[in-house]
Amino acid sequence: MLISVFVPVHGVIEAITPPFRSFNTANEFLTAFGKDPAFKVEYVGLSEYVPANNGEYTIKTDRLLKDVKATDLLIIPPTFGDTNKGIEANAEAIPYFKKLYENGASLASLCIGAFLLAETGLLNGKKCSTHWAHIEEFKEKYPEVEVEDGAIITEHENIYSSGGASSLWNLVLYLIEKYSDRETAVMISKYFALDIGRDSQSQFAIFRGQRTHEDEEIQIVQDYIEAHYEDKITIESLANLISTSRRTFERRFKVATNNTPIEYTQRVRIEAAKKFFEASRKNVSEIMFDVGYTDTKAFRDIFKKITGLTPIEYRNKFAKMAYEV
Repeated sequence: MLISVFVPVHGVIEAITPPFRSFNTANEFLTAFGKDPAFKVEYVGLSEYVPANNGEYTIKTDRLLKDVKATDLLIIPPTFGDTNKGIEANAEAIPYFKKLYENGASLASLCIGAFLLAETGLLNGKKCSTHWAHIEEFKEKYPEVEVEDGAIITEHENIYSSGGASSLWNLVLYLIEKYSDRETAVMISKYFALDIGRDSQSQFAIFRGQRTHEDEEIQIVQDYIEAHYEDKITIESLANLISTSRRTFERRFKVATNNTPIEYTQRVRIEAAKKFFEASRKNVSEIMFDVGYTDTKAFRDIFKKITGLTPIEYRNKFAKMAYEV
């Protein structure tokens, strides 16, 4: 099976080398198990030498992308920095991605490599994952693509995508298992000390609030929620802040932030709780009350829905010091 790893102009070196190394390492394990190597792995690009990480590194490609008439799997890593500049620098590659897919290749984007993949139009009407910090930007730029918020891996019609940062490893492991076997994927996960079972990037997400809209009155409400999240907040009181009806307020808030007022308030409160768990010695009940909840079960359920972990699991994973729970 031919694996072509595209080396984007000003790509992220930490995302370009992992798939190349992983599939080659998989071959080594397969050979050790008495099996035939399953993969031929190559770097392809728009030029023979491609700068990465704003010129900090240079990668030599094995073939020019224009010379690749067919491949089994094309992997598209993310670019470094501003996504629009990344798209502009690699615009020449987009038609080749599309042509390879039409010729039978599977495509896999890593992290914000999803922006380059979406430029082909092949994701329209399909599901996609990308880095949690770029989801709102992605939705605005590609409204015809369904972004799976928090997903680690998305697969749709031989097009794969991964979430942010280390999530790319989960997609690489998934592809190794799919195209070789489970045993090899497990060995790779152990070799690189990876969590093969992780299925959500929610635990790593930081909620910053959707502020790209131009509804100044809704921004006033957002400011209020973020400053008074520990207080009792009702829809009526928020609507009264901007002197509008509840129905109109809820509609405007959803359009502006892509969250209902209740969802937004929950996310603000849980973000505050996460910070308390990371840096304070308060117990779960104290933090629950500090962020505006009085029902233990409700707090636990909402916390797990948003982060993918229970409060205790989150504390044990991310606390800066050892706590007794």
